[in-house]
Amino acid sequence: MNDTDRKPTRMVDVGEKDITFRRAVASGSIRVGRTVRKAIDAGKIPKGNVLEVARVAGIMAAKQTAALLPLCHPLPIEAVSLHLETDDETVRVHAEVRTHARTGVEMEALVAVSVACLTVYDLCKSLPEGQSAVIETIRLKEKSGGAGGHFVFPGSSGKGDGPCDSRS
Repeated sequence: MNDTDRKPTRMVDVGEKDITFRRAVASGSIRVGRTVRKAIDAGKIPKGNVLEVARVAGIMAAKQTAALLPLCHPLPIEAVSLHLETDDETVRVHAEVRTHARTGVEMEALVAVSVACLTVYDLCKSLPEGQSAVIETIRLKEKSGGAGGHFVFPGSSGKGDGPCDSRS
């Protein structure tokens, strides 16, 4: 089998689709361990404020999604919200992305969470325990808008289910 035997790769044509309100919520986490989490909370990470740098990195990444994913449409992002919180051994990341466009913003929300988690890793890797951090469970929690309607990840409440929910 060769490349001419397969369906060619292409960007989906969304030109005929209606412009509608689109919203996506994603979440993920990075297990950093108790020592690193305490250093984050105490502001003792040498590179700076981990949660704030990760928030900005996630926002920037959402705006660059089409440059990272080859078949993703560039979209006019209207809003990106990221919320990061720590608990026992974990940094949890929640992202919400909104726009009016012909296609959804699921990938932008997922990229925002992914890059925020990678940023936490990058900022904490200088600590001995930081190098064993594990990024976990990055997922789309909810999306709305477009012909596909409203999607809620099984196990999510469907009410935004997180601190980035613009309706709360």
